[in-house]
Amino acid sequence: MGRIGKEVAGQVISFIGLVGVAVCCGVPLWRVTSFIGANIVTGQIVWDGLWMNCVTQSTGQMQCRLNESVMRLTRDLQAARALVIISIVFGKIGFLITFIGAKCTSCLEKDGSKAKVVIVGGSLIIFAAVLILIPVCWSAAITITDFQNPLTIETQRREIGASIYIGWASAGLLLVGGIILTTSCPPQRPMYGYPGYGPAPAYPYAGPATYGPVYAPPPSRPYSGTGSYVPSKPYAAPTTYSARQYL
Repeated sequence: MGRIGKEVAGQVISFIGLVGVAVCCGVPLWRVTSFIGANIVTGQIVWDGLWMNCVTQSTGQMQCRLNESVMRLTRDLQAARALVIISIVFGKIGFLITFIGAKCTSCLEKDGSKAKVVIVGGSLIIFAAVLILIPVCWSAAITITDFQNPLTIETQRREIGASIYIGWASAGLLLVGGIILTTSCPPQRPMYGYPGYGPAPAYPYAGPATYGPVYAPPPSRPYSGTGSYVPSKPYAAPTTYSARQYL
């Protein structure tokens, strides 16, 4: 798979993960409580979410109420509100940044700059996956602990809702998409044998070098071969020195 194919696959997987995070944020199915009274007529199902709580009667009637006050929520849901929103923001920013550095676009000219931008976008998507994974696991742990607590009233025992499973799946998709985007960029320097690069250039071997006789023009003066050198201009040294020259 080439670089363009990896980028497209990472973007598609990341987009599906972002849609799942948005669904997990909006659907009030973080906790589900089923209560059946003396007869089936008094049965009801309670859905707890980040933004609203819904009660469904056995007759099919549903009533929903918005959580206008954050203090009415439990600690895990209070933290989940902030973390899920931050996760959506970082995920969207990273998803848009990957389009700027995609190889099939012309926003940037140099391949090195495109690779760095795609790596930054993939890192933001991975960070968004971690942000959504924290509140989902936290809420699931508290729900399981309360359900197994023998002091909890039967009518207050809550089970894990569908939003928790959607959050886990979305976090996994964001992690996979972000990792694909951060590893889809080839190295900056050409490496022979790497997909997309040809084999090493082959240089022809000319064989051992041969040396032939070198012709040099004859010198202007004949070589005597006696080993003595006589200068062409005679030099005559003074025979006597006068002391007055140094006084």
